[in-house]
Amino acid sequence: MCFQLSKDIDAVIFDCDGVLIDSEIISARVLMASLDQLGVKVDWAYFKAHFLGRSFPKVAASIRTDFEVDLPSDFEACYRSSLLEAFEQELHPVEGVQSVIANLGVKSCVATSSSPERVARSLAITGLRRFFHDRVFTASEVERGKPAPDLFLHAAASLGVSPEACLVIEDSLPGLQAARAAGMEVWHFVGGSHLSESDAKNVKIQPPTPFFDTWSRFFAMAPKLMAV
Repeated sequence: MCFQLSKDIDAVIFDCDGVLIDSEIISARVLMASLDQLGVKVDWAYFKAHFLGRSFPKVAASIRTDFEVDLPSDFEACYRSSLLEAFEQELHPVEGVQSVIANLGVKSCVATSSSPERVARSLAITGLRRFFHDRVFTASEVERGKPAPDLFLHAAASLGVSPEACLVIEDSLPGLQAARAAGMEVWHFVGGSHLSESDAKNVKIQPPTPFFDTWSRFFAMAPKLMAV
C-alpha cells in the first residue's frame, strides 16, 4: 500500500501476537484442539472473527455464551500450559521486525491482550525481550481491554507521550478499534502467517486503515521514525 506517515510521532506501540511474534496460527490450533475435547467445534474463520485480538477472559465469555458450555475450572490453565509448550517448539518473531525495532529513533513499547506470563515468555523465546525491558503492558493492567482504548492510553501515559503522538501497529479489528478510540495513528499489519492483504481490505472500519504486509516496508512508510 502506498502511504507515508505525515504527522509527528514520538512513540510506536506494538501489539505482540501477530505483529511481533507469529503466534496466532499456533494459538488457534491449540485452542481449537482444547475446545474439541469438550465437543465444541470451532474453525479458523470463527477464530479470526470472534477471538483474534481479544483477551482470554473475553474469549472464554464468548465461548460460554455462544456454545452454551461450562468450561472446566482448569480449562484456562491447561490451555495456557499446552500453548506455551507449543511456543517453546514453534514460536518465531515475525520476519524483519527485529531490524525495525533496533533502528527506531523514537520510544517504543508493547501493548497486548495476552497475559503477563504469556507475553513475557513469548518475548523471551523469540529474543525480543531485550528491546522492551519493562515497557510491556497487558490488558490485566486496565479496567477494559481492547477494543476499549484503555490499554493504549495507559501505555502512552507510561511512556510520557501524548496519544496523538503515538503510532500503533495492530493486526486485529479490536486492536484497530482501540487505537482509533485512543486518538492514535494506527496501521494494520497483515504480515503474520494468519492474515493476508484481503483481510485488511475486508476490515469494517472507517476511514480505512493503512496496511502493510512486510516489515521491510515500515521505514519507507515512516522514514522520519528511523534513527539517524
